[in-house]
Amino acid sequence: MGMLLFCRQKKAGLSDNVGRYRVGLAVNSLFSAIMCLITNNIILNFYSYYFFYTFSRQTCNMKEARFIFLNKKKWKEMEQGQQFDSERLAANFIELSDDLAYARTFYPGSDTERYLNRVIAGYLTHINQGSRQRKNSLLTFWQRDLPLLFASEYKTLWFAFVFFCFAALIGAFSAAHDVSFIRLILGDAYVDMTLRNIASGKPMGVYASGSEWDMFFAITTNNIRVAFIAFVFGLLFSVGSLWILFTNGIMLGAFQYFFFQHGLLLHSSMSVWAHGTFEITSIILAGAAGIVMGNGFLFPGTFTRLYAFRAGALKGIKIIVGLIPFFIIAGWIESFITRYADSHPLVGAVFIGVSLIGVVGYFVFYPYWVTLKYCSDGKN
Repeated sequence: MGMLLFCRQKKAGLSDNVGRYRVGLAVNSLFSAIMCLITNNIILNFYSYYFFYTFSRQTCNMKEARFIFLNKKKWKEMEQGQQFDSERLAANFIELSDDLAYARTFYPGSDTERYLNRVIAGYLTHINQGSRQRKNSLLTFWQRDLPLLFASEYKTLWFAFVFFCFAALIGAFSAAHDVSFIRLILGDAYVDMTLRNIASGKPMGVYASGSEWDMFFAITTNNIRVAFIAFVFGLLFSVGSLWILFTNGIMLGAFQYFFFQHGLLLHSSMSVWAHGTFEITSIILAGAAGIVMGNGFLFPGTFTRLYAFRAGALKGIKIIVGLIPFFIIAGWIESFITRYADSHPLVGAVFIGVSLIGVVGYFVFYPYWVTLKYCSDGKN
């Protein structure tokens, strides 16, 4: 009996030990599993952070290279173009400041940041020096500022020229296919007067009526008024200026075809274009000034609409003011020279040649030369 009790107690002890062993083994296994998960998670996080950091640096470097690729041409032009007019200079400075802020945010301490700092420092030096220099504003305006403005807006100027020529062709075509079109455009009074002048052997007699000085002031004032209207109508989203160019082009085409009908195209051209070379060119440029102002509102680009409109309006005003001497020259030729075109057609031909050289030289080639001089290397 005692032996049996002893055996049962011993068996119960073994059972307890086995139970404890199993519990310990389970706890140890659970602890090992938890530690393994923690260790694996740490290692996994370490590798994740490592690869993420490495990839981020590579991505950042790639973005910086892309940033440089997209802007290096623009930066080079801005670096070399510190002799631009004040509006272009201010616009470049603002854009460079934005790029520098971007570089400081995403590429701090990089070569890109240092390069942009150096370019902006050059702009600041130029602005400070310019503010201390005494300027001969009138001479500088026609010598440098206005040609640079023509060069910067050459696409708009060429568009206005082509549009005007197209309107003149429409006027001539319409006059050729509708006998009443000329009277509709030029008016019955002018057509009847010109017909009488043609019959009397003085087709350009209208230019000999009145005194020279009265004609000079009247014609010059009228031309400046038409130019101002062509500019102001640019407020109508550029369409107004295009309409002024279109109507004047139609009138010119009908006028020239009227003399062509009477076999006087060459004779009228020798008379009209003696002063018309400067006059018509200036009216086209005045219309282009209105388009520049209207486009500033329609297409502000990266600037605010108000800022772009103000910049376009200022450019247009500069063009109009710059055209005043050419209107004066055209008025003087029309009043004092064109009146002798009937009796001395060679005089008209000479003034056409001189005027054409002046127009092409100042409005086409000179802006190109000034751009090369002031903007090719950033030095005067």
